[in-house]
Amino acid sequence: MTKSIFASAIATVALLFCCAVTAPPPPHGKTLALISPCKYCIFLPHWPDHYIDSKHSAVTFCNTAIPSAPNAHILPTGFIKSVHWYSNTNKGYVQITGRFDRRKYQLHSNDHGGQNDPNSPAGAKCAGYNYFVSFVEPDEQIYCLRCCKYKADCPTHKPTEGCRSVLGGSYA
Repeated sequence: MTKSIFASAIATVALLFCCAVTAPPPPHGKTLALISPCKYCIFLPHWPDHYIDSKHSAVTFCNTAIPSAPNAHILPTGFIKSVHWYSNTNKGYVQITGRFDRRKYQLHSNDHGGQNDPNSPAGAKCAGYNYFVSFVEPDEQIYCLRCCKYKADCPTHKPTEGCRSVLGGSYA
């Protein structure tokens, strides 16, 4: 009887130890990175075949693994069709614009997309910058992201106007 109580106590302690040191699963990525035309991230819905819902389900997808964008997913092969890079060192911002193929992530042709910024999704940020503004527009198959040092260069007050109106740039 004493041996079984002792064995049970050891098993309980071992179980508690295992549970105490097991880390919780990592959160889904909410940090964008805009390093170069070859290293960048955008927000997409967590799952394919969902509408852009910038307030709730957006998570980070990068074209390659980027340490400053932890827990990011990798963009589907063939999703990005073009990348146009712009850097304004005087104002302290970087920007990418371009086209994507919505079929590669099963986005909807009637989805007008939405804006992401430091307020949506909760906890969102762009590594190395204080502000950002981003749009993904499945209906037009265009995307844009600007990461900024200063708030004035990342206009977030036009959430329904889209890439061309808010950030300009090339979408060829």
